[in-house]
Amino acid sequence: MSYTPDVPGAGSDAPNLDFAGTTPYEDYVQADVLTHLQHPRSDDPGEMVFLVTTQVMELWFTVIVHEWETASRALREDRVDAAIDALARSARELEALNASWQPLARLTPAQFNSYRGALGEGSGFQSAMYRRMEFLLGEKSSSMLVPHRGAPRVHAELEKALHQPSLYDEVLRLLARRGLPVPDAVLGRDLGARYEPVPEVEEIWAGLYGAPGGVPGGAPDAELVRLGEALTDVAELVWRWRNDHLVATRRAMGAKSGTGGSAGVAWLEKRATKNVFPELWTARSHV
Repeated sequence: MSYTPDVPGAGSDAPNLDFAGTTPYEDYVQADVLTHLQHPRSDDPGEMVFLVTTQVMELWFTVIVHEWETASRALREDRVDAAIDALARSARELEALNASWQPLARLTPAQFNSYRGALGEGSGFQSAMYRRMEFLLGEKSSSMLVPHRGAPRVHAELEKALHQPSLYDEVLRLLARRGLPVPDAVLGRDLGARYEPVPEVEEIWAGLYGAPGGVPGGAPDAELVRLGEALTDVAELVWRWRNDHLVATRRAMGAKSGTGGSAGVAWLEKRATKNVFPELWTARSHV
């Protein structure tokens, strides 16, 4: 998409600059809507940076949820290559999401305090789209629906996502269909609960990684190793997101309580120690 048109009349390649209504670019991108969604609540110029950065993060959450839902659907349909492609795209999008911390990563406490009061009780944990990301990662909790009771559509979407298989659930169901011994208790688990690691699943991944191309004594399946690596790329970038969030918050506000009544850094420190798709990490110790 070009942002630098030729001068009108400079030749036959000159673009059309005369439109009856809004430009086709505006009709497609809705840039005028996006660039008028910012309503700072303080006079501090730094609040605009905080507000726009947060809105950009929400847009990346939306894209990543789309990719993981695409990957989940592909896995249900045994289209592993399509799932890997979606996961690979999401990894690049996670890198862009993580880079969104950069405008906020060097805030001093005084700079953050200059507009922190404008947030009121607002906090990132109230983001519905981020919650959908967490649910797709297997980080389920029905209590996280409570903040959204006042928004019926959002609440209904989250409640539906809570009880649907996570991305990792779809992976484990695929492994079972490929003849791997995923326990029935895992396949039939409560989908509304947080996924907890299982030794038998760790053994499956260790077997796949220990015998390149397949499981010892089983049919070769290098495709599953590629899937495992695509998932690991995602998990690593999620871990980096959590750590970047922790560092930016610690730098801006130290150990104070977070907005919205959260525990702030203490809560983020706990989150930063956890890995998603856990057996993909622990299995490597047994290869």
